[in-house]
Amino acid sequence: MTHSTPMMSVLGFLAVVMPMLVSCGVDLDAISSVSTDEKSSLTGKDTSNQVLETDSGVLEREVYLPISTSVGNPDRNAYFGDLHVHTEYSFDAYAFGSLATPRDAYRYALGEAIPHPSGFSIQLDRPLDFYAVTDHAMFLGVAREAADTSSVLSREPISDPMHNMNVPENRGVLSLLARSQAFGQFAPAMVQLITDGEIDTEMVMDITRSAWEDSVDAADEAYRPGEFTTFPAYEYTSSTTTRGNLHRNVIFKRSDKLPAVPFSRLNSRSPEGLWDWMDQLRDQGMESLAIPHNSNGSNGQMFKLVDWAENPVDVRYSDQRLRNEPLVEVTQIKGTSETHPLLSDNDEWAGFEIMDYRVASKLPSEANGSYVRQALRVGLELASKRAGNPYKFGLIGSTDTHVGGGALREEKFFSKAGLMDGTAESRGSVPASFVIGTAAKWLVPDLVKEVDGKAYMAANVFEYWGASGVAAVWAEDNTRESIYEAFRRKETFATSGPRIRMRFFAGLDYSPDLVNDPMAVSKAYAGGVAMGGDLEGDPAATPAFLVWAMADDSSAPLQRLQVIKGWEQGGKTYEQIFDVACAGGAEVDPSTHRCPDNGAEVYAEDCSLKEGTGAAELKVVWEDPQFDVNQEAFYYSRALEDPSCRWSTWDALRAGAAPRSDLPRTIQERAWSSPIWYRSPDGKSKTPEA
Repeated sequence: MTHSTPMMSVLGFLAVVMPMLVSCGVDLDAISSVSTDEKSSLTGKDTSNQVLETDSGVLEREVYLPISTSVGNPDRNAYFGDLHVHTEYSFDAYAFGSLATPRDAYRYALGEAIPHPSGFSIQLDRPLDFYAVTDHAMFLGVAREAADTSSVLSREPISDPMHNMNVPENRGVLSLLARSQAFGQFAPAMVQLITDGEIDTEMVMDITRSAWEDSVDAADEAYRPGEFTTFPAYEYTSSTTTRGNLHRNVIFKRSDKLPAVPFSRLNSRSPEGLWDWMDQLRDQGMESLAIPHNSNGSNGQMFKLVDWAENPVDVRYSDQRLRNEPLVEVTQIKGTSETHPLLSDNDEWAGFEIMDYRVASKLPSEANGSYVRQALRVGLELASKRAGNPYKFGLIGSTDTHVGGGALREEKFFSKAGLMDGTAESRGSVPASFVIGTAAKWLVPDLVKEVDGKAYMAANVFEYWGASGVAAVWAEDNTRESIYEAFRRKETFATSGPRIRMRFFAGLDYSPDLVNDPMAVSKAYAGGVAMGGDLEGDPAATPAFLVWAMADDSSAPLQRLQVIKGWEQGGKTYEQIFDVACAGGAEVDPSTHRCPDNGAEVYAEDCSLKEGTGAAELKVVWEDPQFDVNQEAFYYSRALEDPSCRWSTWDALRAGAAPRSDLPRTIQERAWSSPIWYRSPDGKSKTPEA
């Protein structure tokens, strides 16, 4: 057995952190060595000269799935899941030491313990209801195959640095140098060899086909209709030339007929190319949807007023995007993308778990064009100009874990990048040891951040990541058909981790008594629309909203329930935050639209909460005091828990260290409903919808 000295550990650690400053950012590196003409085709307006031709093959499968015996609930049930999960088939996850297979990931979702690359076990406190493994389509399974010295690919010289990367004796700190070199060189070299015709492309594609089919098989094996739902899925990872994140997860409704190879950024760097492919599949009976994520790291590129070719957004673009992207991931480990203090200066809660950097970098990300609430407003603006509304999406959360399962509780946070951030020291929540901190400052000063006179590791921006998030739906039963239809009608909501349940309805004749009616839900469905829907206005009626949140018994109680409104007037858009229900039965101040302070506290010595301050449930029928019948608007609800300790505070508490003063000690976990869009009766801004 090999023993490492502290200095050897330092050298190994420093060797890895410089090249591996990424969490899933191989996409830009992978074209760094491509020829000028090829690079322009990938990063500019022309995507016709592709690295790989799009595979038109179809994977038709004999699928024998169990039949659900559950009786569907017409009032629908809340189901919680994760639609953003990586395993060893993703190149970056494999480099981070992950050996979790898709089957391991599904076992984790069902409540079983699985190993973490750093040597401990991870396990949910409660099983999830639905799950999708979304490994990167680009070089799917290829890193794992290159590392296997018995494979054909391993005989290629490009694979030499990958050999035996994750065998048991090669997973310590001294392996990090080789990992970093392989991670930084393998993907771009592979792209160059494919471009130059020096490697058998079909061999590489066969690996991807096999990994994809195995991932689909794993989803079908784990699917238990009525109890646990899985979806065939993958991640499309593209970006701009300035490292603006444009990643999407692609979720398929069925598994009996699928593309033989997932569409990747090697087929087209433009998301519009992805949508064209999805439309073509739909015409062949293969239904899917794409979910953008980490818009916060897109450097303003996710929600623009122009298309990929920089032409103004028009109805055709809006219809195609909305048809293929009805949902957006509003929160995950790499930050929350609801809004930003620079964009919502009248929202005291806008700064929740902000990750201000472009994905896989320390470069700042432009807020304008990167956040969901602003995009909802931009959608109203575009619609008012008869350009359609491409940003009329529902909200979900998910984790983006790269170890098969996500940490959904602050006190159990293990981040996402395996060997890179599996300890409190490596993710910067506790001070670095004297040896590592001193050596890092001497060798590479940028790897250390000084806070309160102490050195913290800062190889990445791990300290700004969070224990988030969860996708949730209201569906009749726990089956692919029912849950997928909930995605499509956008009856979805997101949480930052706790399993808060949210209901949100709007109608033109809801009575205030509806809030206490035992048949409230069925009457709300019958007399109005649920989250994700359109409410058509009437000149003689004012809409009312049934807003309802139920706390997670395993988390903090609820402090307040809010409605966020955005509206268009005269070609400009605006937003307003309304508290609509307060813990303890307190009244909302009609002038400020805010609840009074409920006296919630978090005790620093043990992160315990003051009792008796929050609510198990908040529910109200609310009318907009500023309603204008002729204004196009959207409304969504947000529920806030009482404050509780952030994961970085828990790390420090366990280590006997003081929490970093530059990080929040507490956060307010929350949930967001999908919006409801109010359509004015005059119809001036109505445009064709997809």
